[in-house]
Amino acid sequence: MSTRAAQDYLAALDSVIESTIAPRATDVDRSGAFPRSNLEALAKERLLGLVSAKDAGGGGHGLAAATEVIERLAGACGSTAMVLLMHYSATPVIEAYGNAEVRGAIARDEHLTTLAFSEAGSRSHFWAPLSTAADGGGQVRLDAQKSWVTSAGEADSYVWSSRPLSVEGPMTLWLVPSRSAGLTVRGAFDGLGLRGNASSPVTAEGVQVGHDTMLGADGAGLDIALQLVLPHFLVLNAAFSLGLMEALVAKAAEHLTRTRLEHLGQTLAQQQPHRARFARLRIRTDEVRAFLRDTLAALDTGREDATLRVLEIKAVAGEAASDVADGVMRLCGGSAFRKEFGVERLFRDALAARVMAPTTEALHDFVGRATLGLPLL
Repeated sequence: MSTRAAQDYLAALDSVIESTIAPRATDVDRSGAFPRSNLEALAKERLLGLVSAKDAGGGGHGLAAATEVIERLAGACGSTAMVLLMHYSATPVIEAYGNAEVRGAIARDEHLTTLAFSEAGSRSHFWAPLSTAADGGGQVRLDAQKSWVTSAGEADSYVWSSRPLSVEGPMTLWLVPSRSAGLTVRGAFDGLGLRGNASSPVTAEGVQVGHDTMLGADGAGLDIALQLVLPHFLVLNAAFSLGLMEALVAKAAEHLTRTRLEHLGQTLAQQQPHRARFARLRIRTDEVRAFLRDTLAALDTGREDATLRVLEIKAVAGEAASDVADGVMRLCGGSAFRKEFGVERLFRDALAARVMAPTTEALHDFVGRATLGLPLL
C-alpha cells in the first residue's frame, strides 16, 4: 500500500468522521437507531469497498488498512465502527467464494454484508452451528435460530453458517440475502453499549436459497471461517478496542489539563498522583498498539507465531479496553459520570469486546491449546 493511497482513504475517512459521524454519535447512542446515514457517507467515500479486490472494482487494500479505519471510527461512533467491522470480516469470504454480482456490489459500495454465526443453542461457540440445511426441489432449505446478528435486517446479506448439507463436517457457509422469505428479525436491539449496531436475533424458517449460494465446499465452512473470517474479526476487534482506548485517554487528558484546583492554583495535570494514573492508562494503550502492530507484521510476513498472535490479540485489547475505560472513569470522577462529557458512552462501548464471541475466556482456552500442542477445537 502506497503512502499516497493511505493518505487518500484516511483523509476521506477523517472528513466523514468530522462532518457526519462524530456529530451524530450521541444521537445514535441515545436513540439506538441504526446509523444508516453514516454508512451512506462512508459508501460515498468508497470505504465500504476498501478491502474488496481491485479486479472487482474495490480498493484492494488489506487488513492493515481496515484496522486503521475501524480504529478511527470506534473513537467517534462505536456502533458505526462495529457495523463496518462485521462488513469487513464477512467480505473476504465473499471475495473468495461469492458470485461476481455481489462481489461487484460490495466493491462499488452498494452492498452491506455481515456475519450470522452465533446461535441460540450453542451461543458463543460459533464453531458448533445447530441450524440446518436440507436439499429439496432444486433449492436448499435453511432453518435456524441465530442469537445475535449485527446489522440484523439492515445489511443486504448474511454470511450464514449451518450444519453441512450432505457431508460430514462441522459447518457449511452460505450467502443469504437478508430480504429472503422466512427470515425474521426478533425485536430491536436495546443494549448497554453499541446501541445503534442493530444486533438482534434472526430466525430462519424454511428459507429457500440456491445451491450456488454455498460459500466454498459443503462441510468446509469451519476451515474457511478459521482461515478468512477469524483473523479479520479478531484483529479488527482489537483495532476497535484500541480506538476506544485512544478516545478515552484523550478525554482524560482534556479533563486533567482543563480542570483546576483554584485553591492551589494548579490544574489536575500538575498533581503527581493524577499524572501517574494517567501515565498508566497511556502506557496500557500504547502496549495494545504495539501488540496490534506486531500481529499485523506477523500476518504480513507469514511469521511462525502469526496464528498465536491472532488468537491473543482480541483478548489482549478487549481486556485492556475495559481496564482503561474503568481507569478513565475513576480518574475523571463525576465529570466522566455525566453523559455530556462523552466518557460514559465510550465506557459502555468498551465492555462489548469481552462478551463478543469468541469471548476472552474462549480465546484463553484457544491460546492454551495452541501453546500446549492440543487441537484448537
